[in-house]
Amino acid sequence: MMMKKIKLKGFTLIEILVVLMILGLLTAVIAINVLPSQERAREDKARADIRLLEQALELYRLDMISYPNSREGLQALVTVPDNHRFKERYRSGGYVRRLEKDPWGNDYKYRRPGRFGTFDLYSLGADGEEGGEGSDKDIGNWE
Repeated sequence: MMMKKIKLKGFTLIEILVVLMILGLLTAVIAINVLPSQERAREDKARADIRLLEQALELYRLDMISYPNSREGLQALVTVPDNHRFKERYRSGGYVRRLEKDPWGNDYKYRRPGRFGTFDLYSLGADGEEGGEGSDKDIGNWE
């Protein structure tokens, strides 16, 4: 009886390693190009949120004669501050529906009087702390 050799078809170890190396390179190239654009998108979102909150603060000032103080903070845009002398002028429903977090999950900061203007409105950036550079820098209405 003659035994017939059966040749198995498949990939060699070298071919598999080459494919894995190519996939690794593609992943690295994509990560290098995509991650910075995500950070830019977060910064742009923070700037847009700050502009919207600035507009709400302007409407508040027009109705209530002055901006909220630091103690009242941005919460004054959602609910009427206690003991405000122009309480009856407060807009029904507030000036914003709710206060959003910044793109890094932190509260936006409000300070009046401000260091850079009448009031400072800002995000602490990715690190959640004052100051910083790169993605950790503060993004504010003074920019």
